[in-house]
Order: sequence, then structure tokens, then C-alpha cells
Amino acid sequence: MITTLIRDFSKQVGQTVMVQGWVYNIRSSGKITFLQIRDGSGFTQAIVNQASVDPTTWQTATQLTIESSLTLAGTVSQHPKKQEYELQVTAITPIQLATAEFPIGKKEHGPDFLLEKRHLWLRSQSQWAVLRLRHFVKTGFQDYFNNQGYIELDTPTFTPTSCEGTSDLFEVEYFDRKAYLTQNGQLYLEAMCMAFGKVYDLCPNFRAEKSKTRKHLTEFWSLNPEIAFIDHEASLKIQEAAIKHMLEYVLQHARAELALLQRDLTDLQDTMAKPIVHYQYAEAIVELQKRGSSIQFGEDLGADDEVLLTADSTVPVIVKNWPRSIKPFYMKGYPYINKTADHDLVLNADVLAPRGFGEIIGGSQREDDYETLLAAMQAARLPLKDFDWYLELRKFGSVPHCGFGIGIERMTRWVAGVHHIRETIPFPRMINRITP
Repeated sequence: MITTLIRDFSKQVGQTVMVQGWVYNIRSSGKITFLQIRDGSGFTQAIVNQASVDPTTWQTATQLTIESSLTLAGTVSQHPKKQEYELQVTAITPIQLATAEFPIGKKEHGPDFLLEKRHLWLRSQSQWAVLRLRHFVKTGFQDYFNNQGYIELDTPTFTPTSCEGTSDLFEVEYFDRKAYLTQNGQLYLEAMCMAFGKVYDLCPNFRAEKSKTRKHLTEFWSLNPEIAFIDHEASLKIQEAAIKHMLEYVLQHARAELALLQRDLTDLQDTMAKPIVHYQYAEAIVELQKRGSSIQFGEDLGADDEVLLTADSTVPVIVKNWPRSIKPFYMKGYPYINKTADHDLVLNADVLAPRGFGEIIGGSQREDDYETLLAAMQAARLPLKDFDWYLELRKFGSVPHCGFGIGIERMTRWVAGVHHIRETIPFPRMINRITP
């Protein structure tokens, strides 16, 4: 008898197997008990027929409780009407019988209760599917960049200062001085791309933003490529190719998870097949105003604007070349022949997911000229001594280079089609939550 996983049942019809897992539901029709079983790889129905098992096995089946762990032996069969596979049980060996009523029942529970019980809520089919999709989203992107000659490197979690702005830093004691949890490893990746050409990291970022929206976490993960010898438009082509590859990977490996979530695949399939829509920032402002937004040139897009611009699109929308006044110091200026103060733009872009899911990628071409970067840092009143090493990169073989950050939770939220970002990370950290 082989020990197997539920995900492999389709290859083992008619075979006698052993499965280890947990009972997530039980129902009975007199002399037949139906056990709903999960083992981490999938879900199945295990059928215990009193007429087909010994008295001890039948008695054990009647004593099982929700979330008991056990080992089952039986024969794999195909459901007579569905493309599903079941286990005709011949033996049951309990590992641990759950000693109390499982607190997450079939009734409706509020989000606060489910977050308090997050350690148990993870076992539900919907959360299982979302977090497996998260895995495939990450793996799909890594597969793309690894096969394009990038190497994955790690950036520091403790940093001496910010790379985005000082208003949302988490301050920590670092021996005899102050330090901060990283907002993003970009500046360090810029150093590493000058050594390795094409690099990326995949790591947590921390933002002390006092935001209570369905798109914000205080701790989130991002995959951040940094590439030497390319310009802004080339970077946008890489971003589009990476998204398409990731979606192809997800649709190849996670059809069961998407089906369990009842995900309409239209926008995922359209994104793979069609080009992404591009707006210049100025064009996006005009379009938003036509659609009823009060936004003005020079303002950042709010969540409502992102929804308004993408609600009727089945492919992502890129908004590029924004005003310098609302973007960080390190972004390279847009090359104008006759530039005016009102149109001082930078070479950057935000990628917005279709159907109103919001920003999923943000990136830019980095300023590669020493004097220009120094002036931008001085204008931003940054502590130059903390950036000596970063400025020095522009003294020794500086080249055009670009980078961008892919938000793992935001990307997963779109791919899974779920309402709130808290469902896309195992243990969400938000302004009002740090437990469990």
C-alpha cells in the first residue's frame, strides 16, 4: 500500500492507498459516513460504508470530530457524475481527536473574528486556495526572471534612512543609534545591478502608513528587479512580459485553486493575449476628468481614480511619466526640449490591474548623473552623509538603469479576485492588528 497525496488521486483510480490528513466536515446517512478530508495538497470525500468495514473502523468513524487528524486507508474511485475522486475507506487510524468544537463553523463570521482565528481560518478552502495562488504568483515571476538571466540577491532589513520618504518609517533601536525597517531594497539593488547586470530581491517591506483600506498592509512582500543598461520604455516591456509569463504559469499550475474561488478568468486570459494599455500621466488626468473625477494635473491618483480608470478594462493599465513633485528623488527626469516648471516630469510608471484592483507594480528609470542626483537630494533635504555610498555609484561607471517593485499581495489579490488584501498573506499586519 502506498502513501499518497489527494492531489494525485486522478492517477491512482482503483489502487489501494494510505492518506494522512484532517477532517474538515462530517455528514452521515445512517449506515454511510461521508468524511470531508484535506491533506494540504487538496480536498476529497472519504466514504465509510458500515457494510464494507469492520466494527472497530465503523465505530471510529462515528467518533471522529471536526479537525481531527487521522490516517485513512482505502481504494481511490472516481465520482460517478463529476470529474472528482474519492476514497472508499477500509481502515481509519486516528492521530488526534479534536477535543473541542471547532470555532469556525458554517455560519457567517465577521472579519475581526476570522482574523483573531487566522491560525485556524487558514484551513478553510478559500484561504487555502488564495495562499496557494500566492505561491504560484511568486514562483511564476521568479521563473521568468531566473530564465532571463537575473540572479536573486538579498537586501538589508535594517536601514539607516529611507528610500521613499521619512513619514512612514518604522523606527527601531540599533545598538547605540536609530535604524529603520526597510521600505524597499531598491537603493541596494542599484548597487548590485552595477556588479551583476540583472538582479532582483524578494523580501518583506515595512510602511508605517495609517491607512485602513482593502489595499494596504504595514508589512508586505515585493519582488524587485533592477536592470543595468536599459531605459524606461524597455523596462515597461519587461514588466509586461513578466506579468504575462506569471499568468501563464498560474493558469498552468493553479486551475483547481482558481476554480475553487470561482474566479472569472476573462481578464487573466485577456492580459496574456492582448497588449497592456498605456497612458501618459497627463492623458490619464484628462481621461479621469472625462469620467467624473475632480483630480487635477499634479495630483496623485487616489484609489477611486485607479478604479475609475480601469473598471472597464480587461487588461492592466500603465500610467507613466508623472510630475516630479509627487515622486521620489531618485527618478530620472523626462527628456524635454522645452521643459516648463508645470511639466517637470520623471521617467516612471505605475501598473494598475484591470477591474479596479489598483496598483500592482511601480517603477522608474533611475537618475544616473552624479550632479543631477546630488541636486535632487539636496532639494529634498536628505541627510547626504547617509547616502554617500549611493552617490558614489554615480562616480564609477554609472549607466542608465531601471527598476520596479511587484507587490506580491496586490498581485495575488488581483489574480485570486478577492476583495481584501488581508486574505493574500498568511498573517496580515495592519494598522490595528499585529496578532496572531
